[in-house]
This record gives sequence, structure tokens and C-alpha cells, in this order.
Amino acid sequence: VQLQAFGGGLVQAGGSLRLSCIASGSILRINAMGWYRQAPGKQRELVAVRTTGTMLTDDSTNYADSVKGRFTISRDNAKNTVYLQMNSLKPEDTAVYYCKAQISDSPWGEHDYWGQGTLVTVSS
Repeated sequence: VQLQAFGGGLVQAGGSLRLSCIASGSILRINAMGWYRQAPGKQRELVAVRTTGTMLTDDSTNYADSVKGRFTISRDNAKNTVYLQMNSLKPEDTAVYYCKAQISDSPWGEHDYWGQGTLVTVSS
């Protein structure tokens, strides 16, 4: 399984960017897919994650408090793709953003996969 992330770049404060991450390979089911970020000198942190629902439940989403109301995570299940729409960007959002997926890649279990990082730089 491979994850490829796209969409980083340089943007002014208050601007918007959309990140995309595509999963490919031996995928039976994507159980969760989301974004983490790591700023210079800081630990990697969760930004947003979308967890696949079951026959009885809808998908669920979780956001870091620092991005609630500004970032939106969405998925296109047919394309095995997750998006992160980032609005009202702040300089403190500057970081390398990583895509992560929890994938059932065999009938016997699931694994976590990480994509390559994509740099988001927000200028003040």
C-alpha cells in the first residue's frame, strides 16, 4: 500500500489550501484516513481524521482544537482519497503535513501507512 500526498505550498495568512492523499495497492478496507503535521522543533500532531463507519454507524471525524472551524476533512471512498480543506490559514499552521491511513490489507489484520510529507508554509 502506498499513500501519495499533494497540495502543499506557500500561502499568505488568511488564505486557503487543499491537500489530497491517494491510497493505492492492496486495500480491502480503509478503516481511517487523516492528516498529521509536524512543525520545526515540535512533535507530530493529529490535525484531522475521518474514521469509516459500519453498517450501523456513519463515518466520524475528529479535529485538533486548533483547526476546528477552519479545516475540513473529507473522503472520496471510490477514489481511496482523503482531502483536507484548510481555510483561514495562520502562520502557526506552517508545518509538514503527513497523510496516514489505517488499512485492512489482508483478511487477517490492518496496518498503519504513512505518506510522504507535504510542506505548508503560511506567511504573515
